[in-house]
Amino acid sequence: MSEQYVIAIDQGTTSSRAIIFNHEGGIVSTGQKEHEQIFPKAGWVEHNPKEIWDNVREVIGQALSKANLTRHDIVSIGITNQRETAVVWDKNTGEPVYNAIVWQDTRTQSIVDRLAGSDGVEKYKDIVGLPLSTYFAGTKIVWILENVDGARERAEAGDLIFGTTDTWVLWNLTGGVNGGVHVTDVTNASRTMFLDLKTLEWRDDILADFGVPKSMLPTVKSSSEVYGTASDNSLLREVPIAGILGDQQAATFGQAAYDKGEAKNTYGTGNFIIFNTDTEIVKSENGLLTTIGYKLGDGETHYALEGSIAVTGSLVQWLRDNLGIISSAPEVETLAKTVDDNGGAYFVPAFSGLFAPYWRSDARGALVGLTRYVNKGHIARAALEAIAFQTKEVIDAVNADSGVPLTELKVDGGATQNDTLLQFQADILGVPVVRPVVAETTALGAAYAAGLATGFWANLDDLRANWLEDKRWEPNMDEDERARLYRNWKKAVTKSMDWVDEDVRE
Repeated sequence: MSEQYVIAIDQGTTSSRAIIFNHEGGIVSTGQKEHEQIFPKAGWVEHNPKEIWDNVREVIGQALSKANLTRHDIVSIGITNQRETAVVWDKNTGEPVYNAIVWQDTRTQSIVDRLAGSDGVEKYKDIVGLPLSTYFAGTKIVWILENVDGARERAEAGDLIFGTTDTWVLWNLTGGVNGGVHVTDVTNASRTMFLDLKTLEWRDDILADFGVPKSMLPTVKSSSEVYGTASDNSLLREVPIAGILGDQQAATFGQAAYDKGEAKNTYGTGNFIIFNTDTEIVKSENGLLTTIGYKLGDGETHYALEGSIAVTGSLVQWLRDNLGIISSAPEVETLAKTVDDNGGAYFVPAFSGLFAPYWRSDARGALVGLTRYVNKGHIARAALEAIAFQTKEVIDAVNADSGVPLTELKVDGGATQNDTLLQFQADILGVPVVRPVVAETTALGAAYAAGLATGFWANLDDLRANWLEDKRWEPNMDEDERARLYRNWKKAVTKSMDWVDEDVRE
């Protein structure tokens, strides 16, 4: 029999990709296409769901074509996705009622405040592991129901359904209006505000508080089982879709961090650190989220602590697209290397408020410490350092919650090709930073989940055997200098807070 493969659909914040993997976890081919970032108002971020689905179909074709493969060579399909981005559509027509509201969007702050009331933002945290925040999908559904003409009536009539983008892709891939499967997995469900972490069921009382009809919600399944097969009009027709993991959980799975105490940091649009707590639900005392790490079929649910940072790679994108001081993302390293240090400048990219460990929706971006000495090289360096500083803050919180300090940090994502960033990351953390051979661990994790469900890989030991170290960065910064830089960063963060109030129009 000819060699077989698994394909992963990675529906991300800035692009959709299809990546084909072999049994060794190596990349065979990739298709990728960016989609439009829509900013109707300050603080609003949207995507066109139909553009996303069109792009997914296109990148599947690209990946198959580049590898000269057909559906007969593919054992199973995995899906990973930008997790909290919310899509609401008509199940009878397949038409979205509004653009997808992206996880970075902050328009729902008034809904958050209303729901929190006198109880505060941690009102539901013991149940769902999350504070009330504009970040999660639940308030985005509420906004659509309250602001799109006729949406609430159609939802209550049972015509509208909701999904994060994994569900949107799965529903379309399995036939859409012609029998599409309306399912999500436990990791994505745990980012809605509606899932009970213990029972893995939607909470009727929380849905009632939000005013969201339960009929809108997908069925919750494990991260690794057959949900359905690709429809007859797909290039992958009859191939089973057998794995779904939210992007950060997928990256953790792809990093083979399956055991308690293992962690990874993904450098993408934002940065996301996940620390495996095994089958124990650990409640953070230091601003982290409690979330589901993975669940394989009928196996036990594995939980994690997560530190979510909203703006890291998208800060580099902002330097490119909004300021024009670089013309491509890799140029940020070249520009940063024109100077020896940050020149006293610190960049706090609180464009969507501050996520972990602060959870301050009133914060906004700040570039501080400026003098006439500072040039664009210093700004580029400050942007890279901001990524590392924010990561250190979350690692400090992980260390405090777990009581077991990390001795090294596994990293993945696009920005891990930036040596200057990762050296500074090791320096400011004071521990080694390690990159695997396959840095596309998000797609790899989804492929692993799908391959486990269909027998392509036998067990987790198979997957551990695939993990190989590519490069390691050792810290070489003086302790006093590390402390000085971090102290100044913490001071800069305070300057970003208390910006949004009733006098600030966004």
